Amino acid sequence: MRFRLVRYFTMASLGMFGLVALTLFYFEQQQSSFYRESGARERAFFNEVQQSFAKQQEEAGRRDLMAIHEAGNVNLTRLFANALWTRDLAPFVAQTQGFDAQPCRAIADIVDEQGKKTMPPEKKACFAAIGKQIMALPGFQDLDAKVYDTMKKSTVFKIKVFDMRGVTVYSSEHAQIGEDKSTNEGWRSAAFDGVIKSELTHRGKFSAFEGVVENRDLIGSYLPVFEPGTSRIVGVFEVYSDVTPFLKQIQATSDQTKATAAENQQKVDAAALDNQAAVESGSNRQLAVIAVLLGVLFGALLLIVRRADKIIQEQAKEREQAHQQLAQSEKMASLGQMVAGVAHQLNTPLAFSQNNILMVKDALQGMELPMKVVGRLSTILEGVEGDRVTLKVAQLKERLEKLRDGNVEVSMLQAMLHDVLQGIEQMTELVVNLRDFTRLDRAAIADANLNGSLHTVTYIARTVLPKHVELVEELGDIPPVECNPSQLNQVFLNLINNAAQAIDGRGTVTVRSEATKDGVRIEVEDTGRGIPDDVLPHIFDLYYTTKPAGEGTGLGLAIARDIVTRHGGDISVRTQPGAGTTFTVTLPLRQAPALAMAA
Repeated sequence: MRFRLVRYFTMASLGMFGLVALTLFYFEQQQSSFYRESGARERAFFNEVQQSFAKQQEEAGRRDLMAIHEAGNVNLTRLFANALWTRDLAPFVAQTQGFDAQPCRAIADIVDEQGKKTMPPEKKACFAAIGKQIMALPGFQDLDAKVYDTMKKSTVFKIKVFDMRGVTVYSSEHAQIGEDKSTNEGWRSAAFDGVIKSELTHRGKFSAFEGVVENRDLIGSYLPVFEPGTSRIVGVFEVYSDVTPFLKQIQATSDQTKATAAENQQKVDAAALDNQAAVESGSNRQLAVIAVLLGVLFGALLLIVRRADKIIQEQAKEREQAHQQLAQSEKMASLGQMVAGVAHQLNTPLAFSQNNILMVKDALQGMELPMKVVGRLSTILEGVEGDRVTLKVAQLKERLEKLRDGNVEVSMLQAMLHDVLQGIEQMTELVVNLRDFTRLDRAAIADANLNGSLHTVTYIARTVLPKHVELVEELGDIPPVECNPSQLNQVFLNLINNAAQAIDGRGTVTVRSEATKDGVRIEVEDTGRGIPDDVLPHIFDLYYTTKPAGEGTGLGLAIARDIVTRHGGDISVRTQPGAGTTFTVTLPLRQAPALAMAA
């Protein structure tokens, strides 16, 4: 089957170009996706940075606010302590130490639904009773009035005073007097470590010096109170300052920063989208250029391949013609040997037939006179009216004697003509076998009885084989085979000639045929010298021969294998040096359409 170079190149190239195009498209999409994701990450990072910056600004403002107000609370506390502690608060705190808080603390806390410890009602009531006792002290009213007068003009909304037990001995919100803060972290930090603890909180409703206020942001600070002139902590103040206006200003600044960040983010997003569009547009143009270049490349390669295919077809045609010429040369070489044998076979019947015909010609010339006598006698008899006639035979005696002797010559002529007919029959048989061998009068591909072909080939081969080689036919019952009989005859004749040439002395060449499961098998076996091991791999190589120069072309077996292969068959060899060789040809019953079309 002819390889369709252009078709397969076109299919393979289009497939590969399509694959390349898909790959490039895939990578372009991946690149675009990467740019999109990178842009999105950059925008997200920029937004995160902006938000973080705004948040840090707000937190920094809150920290600064707490630091400033914490410092202010410290100063106020010092002023408050200097003004009231020694003369008013210290004696009052000393009076409260007479109220024992241990019984209240001995009441166990309970665990609520969230798993947190809380005071039971009876414990709260116990500390509230202590608070009432504190407020019932004689100096409480004066102290409370002094505290209000001192703090009502300041930014302090509430103040509490704790003794070193953690009991609230004074609060501007009287309901909180008597509460226990001994477990509070802020109180413990101030009372035991001397460290100020502050916290920013938002209260929906809060009791201040000026009354109840709502929705306020407060900074509460636990401040240690030192005994004047020493570093000993004698109490703790809890001071609440209102920072609502300041937090609003901080929040407004933070909102403005966030708005600016959002505006900047929009600009970044727009720029990123523009960049992405530019990248995708450039990628699309790049893909278009690559597609055009691939198309041009495909067109150029297609032209080259079409030209190459045309050259290959021409070379294949020339190679086929050369092969046919080689086959014809081999066939002519075989025919040359065959013609020599046929000429020898024709020479004998032709020679004696020619001699007999010449003798018949001479005999016919000798019978001319008797025939004239007979003709003259016939003329005389036609002119006689009776049954009798008088002849003067004296002068015709010599001629009559010759006429009598002519009877012997006629018998001889019949024998010679019989021999001529036998010679013609031999020549006719030879011509018929020659015609069957070449099959010049039949179609190239036809159903043929290979037994008849083998018989014809062996008949022709006997005309050229040496006398010391015996040719034996062992033909089995085989079905007709669709083939080119003339080509197969050439194969069989080559195999028989090679087998005969492998026999040095007396020997036998046996031709066998038998049916197989799906075809026929032909064997040509000889009793010759066999094929050496170093020669066997090359016997089917073109121009390979072991014969002296001028005696062999090296084409016979190569052409034989080619013919058998074209018929869809196979040729194999079995050999044993010194014992002989067997060539086996297997052929299918039906041929592939390609052979029939080629024929």
